[in-house]
Amino acid sequence: MAAARPTSSGSGALCRLVLLTLTILIFACDACKKVTLRVPSKLDAEKFVGRVNLKECFKSANLIRSSDPDFQILEDGSVYTKNAILLSSEKRNFTILLSNTENQEEKKMVVLLEHQTKVLKKRHSKEKVLRRAKRRWAPIPCSVLENSLGPFPLFLQQIQSDTAQNYTIYYSIRGPGVDREPKNLFYVERDTGNLYCTRPVDREEYESFELIAFATTPDGYTPELPLPLVIKIEDENDNYPIFTETTYMFTVSENSRVGSTVGQVCATDKDEPDTMHTRLRYSIIQQLPASPTLFSMHPTTGMITTSSSQLDRELVDRYQLKIKVQDMDGQYFGLQTTSTCIIDIKDVNDNLPTFTRSSYVASVEENTVDVEILRVTVEDKDLINTANWRANYTILKGNENGNFKIVTDLKTNEGILCVVKPLNYEERQQVNLQIGVVNEAPYSNEASSRSAMSTATITVNVQNQDEGPECSPALQTVRIKENTQLRTPSNGYKAYDPEARSSRGIKYRKLNDPKQWVTVDENSGSITVIKSLDREAENIRNGIYNITVVASDEDGRSCTGTLGIILEDVNDNGPSIPKQQVIICKPVTSSAEIVAVDPDEPINGPPFHFTLESTSDSDVQRRWILTGINDTATRLSYQNDLPFGTYTVPIRVADRLGQSHITPLTVILCDCIIENDCTSRVSPRTGNGEVKLGTWAILAILLGIALLFCILFTLVCGASRATKQPKVFPDDLAQQNLIVSNTEAPGDDKVYSTNGFTTHTVGSSAQGICGTMGSGVKTGRQENIELVKGHQTLELDRGDGQRTLDSCRGGHVEVDNRQYAYTEWRNFTQSHLGEESIRGQTLTKN
Repeated sequence: MAAARPTSSGSGALCRLVLLTLTILIFACDACKKVTLRVPSKLDAEKFVGRVNLKECFKSANLIRSSDPDFQILEDGSVYTKNAILLSSEKRNFTILLSNTENQEEKKMVVLLEHQTKVLKKRHSKEKVLRRAKRRWAPIPCSVLENSLGPFPLFLQQIQSDTAQNYTIYYSIRGPGVDREPKNLFYVERDTGNLYCTRPVDREEYESFELIAFATTPDGYTPELPLPLVIKIEDENDNYPIFTETTYMFTVSENSRVGSTVGQVCATDKDEPDTMHTRLRYSIIQQLPASPTLFSMHPTTGMITTSSSQLDRELVDRYQLKIKVQDMDGQYFGLQTTSTCIIDIKDVNDNLPTFTRSSYVASVEENTVDVEILRVTVEDKDLINTANWRANYTILKGNENGNFKIVTDLKTNEGILCVVKPLNYEERQQVNLQIGVVNEAPYSNEASSRSAMSTATITVNVQNQDEGPECSPALQTVRIKENTQLRTPSNGYKAYDPEARSSRGIKYRKLNDPKQWVTVDENSGSITVIKSLDREAENIRNGIYNITVVASDEDGRSCTGTLGIILEDVNDNGPSIPKQQVIICKPVTSSAEIVAVDPDEPINGPPFHFTLESTSDSDVQRRWILTGINDTATRLSYQNDLPFGTYTVPIRVADRLGQSHITPLTVILCDCIIENDCTSRVSPRTGNGEVKLGTWAILAILLGIALLFCILFTLVCGASRATKQPKVFPDDLAQQNLIVSNTEAPGDDKVYSTNGFTTHTVGSSAQGICGTMGSGVKTGRQENIELVKGHQTLELDRGDGQRTLDSCRGGHVEVDNRQYAYTEWRNFTQSHLGEESIRGQTLTKN
């Protein structure tokens, strides 16, 4: 029995060992994937270990658990330690359980933790295996944990070439981190191909390194192509999220609805994007004043909104929030940063202005204007010096006559009541006003449900003032017939004393009487006619004649009024014909319309009666006839085919009361189509035609005068420059004719002269004078005078002092070198100028 106990104990231990082995085998068989993470032998709490790809095992997992309580797995596969861990053995394993609660599916992933000591021990065994197994020269995935603690140099990977079985191969690398900045971060052992890292690396500075590996023989032969190696730096959560601003300033209106946007904050994290290290969560950790809670923040967007509608600027006009942002999706071990948010409450017009008193009393003297008589005050809790606070005052009742106005003092917000139109104590001793007040800005929806206006009453007492006489009404009238007898008295202007309510003691005097027709009695104000009144006189409008009267009391106080004298019309004017000349175009009409007017009033006016007045010329009744048209016009027609000419036709026009007036009418019978033809042209057929010159005739006369003046001016200038030697003219010079020459070229025998009108001969003889002297004006600087007789011409050229003596159509004459005297030229031209003038007048008449 005793011998059996050890056997039984040994078999139990063996059974437990077998069961444990089977359990591990079953566990390994169920695992969908195995992942090895190389870690230091000591891990601190909340330390990033590595990252696994959970989606390779289970894409739809919504529940992630760890079999080891010392480790935590996040949604993106990041593995973190919960507690500080010391790896006593070379390996430590745990399982990640992935499950979907909807379809009850579950999968497992095995994570093997291997520390650096195990890796170093396995190096020699790997080298032996590599000598036996054939390796490929291909890129090898490699990574380095950011800010790794070592130990350094830290083994990363081994590169190996297949040609190492046949040759001695030396390995080398180049690229950033080797021979370029940051230099000497990586190196490779020449003989083994082991790749090492020499110091910690910051991922925010270098996300990865692209190296080139080379395999060469000792003699420089390269059996392999350069091998690209990418070393990725695994991110560590070593950067705090940072708000874009140290202090945020926002504004929100008071009484805002729940959910109204206040503002949005934003933070950045330099860690690797799209990882838990940069998944940020925002939150409000403090509000001042603390109660009640009025704001909330969206955890992922940082949007701040109102959580209550109790924002009241009049209670609290500013709130301060302390906000926080934390990475790792807000988990407790995530890095966090705080900032401050200031929220100002914007004022809205939710408080009505109210009068501090419900009634006011003021006083003012009568006849006073533009004076301040009262100031009223209001209370308004809205923000001072804004449209929500500034008041607008209105007079609601009692100001029907417009005596008052109320304005706002922009500094104090008081209402200022002023008198803008004089008050009269005799009419009203007291005025009761009702005033109201509103703000410049419209009321908010909450305020509009209540009364939108505060009101108050003002009693204004009018104080009496000794104001002197009063001219009321300012315009008074009196009726007087025109042409009334002189010295006829009539009522005048009346003023009164408002205190005594009578006209006693008031003196009157005339201030303005344009035609001096009347006088004003000093004591009574009555008027007396001193000149004949004429309703139809000049500047009398609508039959009213105005004079200005001044009324004054014993103290010298006065008022001014106007007395309008209405001149009653009498029938003292007969109708007359204003158009006293008419034209009858005989070919087209046989009559003319005659219109009469009467300056008297219509009661003494039309209908008019038109008659032909008999005179010494008994033919008027026989030649003319009148035919009525209307009450104020008639038609005058001729009879018996009168000849063209001017006739005088006396016409008597009488009004309805028989007052008449004779108008001598001038009638012109004209051979015309319209009246303008007869008044603007000369026609002997009207009997009084006169000679008139037409436009072309006047132009022809002016042109002739200008031409003669040019001739005379030329001769005078030439004679003044000539010498005193006499010149004998040919005997037949008087028979020559004055013509205009168009000859431009003087010929070849041209001689230049610098003085005046001198003509030189060429050789012993020259062409003689062969025409009458004349003047022809040419364009440019040339002017020709030709003397024509028979077939010869003397041409004088004034261009640049040149003179030309040439023969026209043959003939040879001798020319004396002497100059013509001025008197000889004058005697010659006077007779011919007279002939030309007579000829011009004859042409004009034709």
